[in-house]
Amino acid sequence: MKGFLFGLVIGVLLIPIAAILYFHFGHPPVAVTDPAFPMEERIVQIPLNARIDAEAPKSAPIEPSAVNLQTGAAIYRQECAACHGLYLTDSSFGGSMYPDAPQLWRPHGNGVVGVSDDPPGETFWKVDNGIRMSGMPSFRKVLNQTQEWQVTLLLANADKPLPPQVLTLLQQPLYAQPEATESAPSVVPAPAPGSAK
Repeated sequence: MKGFLFGLVIGVLLIPIAAILYFHFGHPPVAVTDPAFPMEERIVQIPLNARIDAEAPKSAPIEPSAVNLQTGAAIYRQECAACHGLYLTDSSFGGSMYPDAPQLWRPHGNGVVGVSDDPPGETFWKVDNGIRMSGMPSFRKVLNQTQEWQVTLLLANADKPLPPQVLTLLQQPLYAQPEATESAPSVVPAPAPGSAK
């Protein structure tokens, strides 16, 4: 019994000490180019998916009207396209992030484009909250909830025919000034942090 307790105490002490030494003197994967820890993606996805399932809105409070889609495209172009690409054009650096920033206008099987197969509430949750240690920021203090939903509905409808004005915004090179369209929406700044939405 003494040997068992001695082994248990040593094990309880050695494992944390070994972990501390590894993180202090070893080379844990901290660079984007480092290989991932074994099962790293799975370990991160389980709590992320559970949190999204528990908190994501079940329905959108606005409709995917032409105006909402066009406003969503203007916001997407300004806030999202640098990492996630434009229509038929991948981001120049999104693939160099860890994890890679998904290219949201790239088809990837069965007619799915980007995240068009995800429930809109899931996309909204990711836009609103961001995802830690992935490069995906929270837009909660940048956009108001209507703007977040406009981007969400644009992405949810990426696999469907979009109004010509929306495609015009999404097909122009990222750093070009978007061509004016007859009814081009202006992007209204989000309220100051701390103010009501």
